Amino acid sequence: MEKKITLEDIARILDRYDVVELEDVKIKGDVELELSTGVAIPPSVVQALQSMMGVQKEGISVVSEEKGIEELELIPTKFEVAKTEWNGQIEEVTIGATSADGGTREATVTIGGEKALPFYNFDHQTPHPPVISVDCFDMPISLAKAVREHYEDVMEDPGEWAKKNVREFGADMVTIHLISTDPTIKDTPAREAAKTVEEVLQAVKVPIVIGGSGNPDKDPEVLEAAAEVAEGERCLIASANLNMDYERIAKAALEHGHVILSWTQLDINAQKTLNRYLFKLGVPREDIVIDPTTAALGYGLDYAFTNIERMRISALKGDTDLAFPISCGITNAWGAREAWMKDSPIKEDSDWGPSVYRGPLYEIMTGLTLGIAGGDMFMMMHPKAAGAVKRVTQMLFGAKEAEDEGKKVRIEDWVTWK
Repeated sequence: MEKKITLEDIARILDRYDVVELEDVKIKGDVELELSTGVAIPPSVVQALQSMMGVQKEGISVVSEEKGIEELELIPTKFEVAKTEWNGQIEEVTIGATSADGGTREATVTIGGEKALPFYNFDHQTPHPPVISVDCFDMPISLAKAVREHYEDVMEDPGEWAKKNVREFGADMVTIHLISTDPTIKDTPAREAAKTVEEVLQAVKVPIVIGGSGNPDKDPEVLEAAAEVAEGERCLIASANLNMDYERIAKAALEHGHVILSWTQLDINAQKTLNRYLFKLGVPREDIVIDPTTAALGYGLDYAFTNIERMRISALKGDTDLAFPISCGITNAWGAREAWMKDSPIKEDSDWGPSVYRGPLYEIMTGLTLGIAGGDMFMMMHPKAAGAVKRVTQMLFGAKEAEDEGKKVRIEDWVTWK
């Protein structure tokens, strides 16, 4: 017995039984669309209805006031992805050294190696997922409440701070910032700062990033001492830049077997220039990571995105001066007042919402945006933000397994992915 039922009838039934969502349900039968006089149904609409409603045959009819019932033949379609052939390849860089390499790390991380745009696995499979290094400092510093609440118990001990990042928050790497060495803060001697680096290396067995205070006069000395005590561990020394004695820092990294971070400020030509200087000093290509500067959300994110994207495209087109993994200082997101202020300073402004959520979201949005632009490594601060960025980038990379299905997600199948 044939029975006609409308979508309105179906909706009424679902509402009666408080059904919120249907899973793996297909509606079988002929579908009729009632159209006004002179209205034509596009083939794309027919195809969409067939896909959405699980119609297996050409059983879609159109009822027209003038012509009655007409059968429409569905046109087979195939989804095809545009592919691009690139001439260049991003350098592959490994950070950290295990006992087999002469170090004490339990694992290493490798970034770079791309032959296509970020996560565009239709051209070439992305070889390595982005990695995250979570910050810690050599002294208690002023932090937004949303961050401070996670670290109040360890801020006096850099080793414990680093350990918490790894054990509780799953950091791939740890960045130790030796900010107390700044002459305007504590002016901690370089040798004393180097002891802090030793403490962190003993506390955790992941690769580490060693950063100075940013003082152009003091950092070369501090990073030289740090590179010496960390010899053999293949740390990322942050950083060499054109505003300080980059030659001393690069030579220290080279002498003690470390990777050097080549940092410039939103300037492609400056990045190319600094990289060429490092080549002349004898720094191997596999020992260079670049940092074009992160202008975070609320701070000029579009500038950072454009700069990084242009560098990555130029590198893939064959510019070997820019063909290096890119590190992004996502922590800079906390520099935007919207990330940490409780309320808007503008009286007429609308409510910004809870700052406890806003700050982490600013980090997350900055990280994901620059990941799409070409970022290979993210230096982050809020543990939950770091975890969110890691989960999403792992999914885009295709490495994260679906917890409910226990199988690998093929990102190239996103069109039909349920």
